[in-house]
Amino acid sequence: MLAATCPRALADGAKILEAGAYSFSDELGGFRILSATGTGTPTDPIVVTEELETADPVTLTIRAVRPIQPFGTTGNYATGYLPLKIVTRNNSGDAWIEFGFELQSIMDRPSDYGDGLSFDQAQREDKMIKSDSFAEFKRDFEPYDRLLFRKGKVDPLETGSFSFLVTDFSPKDRFYLVEEPRVPSS
Repeated sequence: MLAATCPRALADGAKILEAGAYSFSDELGGFRILSATGTGTPTDPIVVTEELETADPVTLTIRAVRPIQPFGTTGNYATGYLPLKIVTRNNSGDAWIEFGFELQSIMDRPSDYGDGLSFDQAQREDKMIKSDSFAEFKRDFEPYDRLLFRKGKVDPLETGSFSFLVTDFSPKDRFYLVEEPRVPSS
């Protein structure tokens, strides 16, 4: 497993970490990236470890740091096939009873069918979608690409992990993963 390479700190303390053919950044705030490892293959997915300091949605910025080549060797090129595992510590002070993810090719605009970005919409490899804290998941593809984990919880100061495949049939040099912990409503 490859360790994160070339960590860079931004002016406000945000970090950019590299793993495989991508970089991962917490530059948009509300959470901290602690590490990024892996080559980005099914047997060695990229694992981003982070700490959420809020129960509000946060956005992970993902950039290609190697040449984009749709049919290249995963890890050596940004191929549009990204096995990803998010390991997140709940430092929000609230229990999370669901956890959602949304892909965006343009920040603050949900991904749609035409941008090629999805949670493996074409293959439907449900076996790659899993969590150690939630028993079920639901995928929505249109008019956006969302993944919702439910029937479980992550208590404050506990850690939950989420695995899934991101596919991008027209590989982009940058896209976003919105992470949304959900808390009980009162």
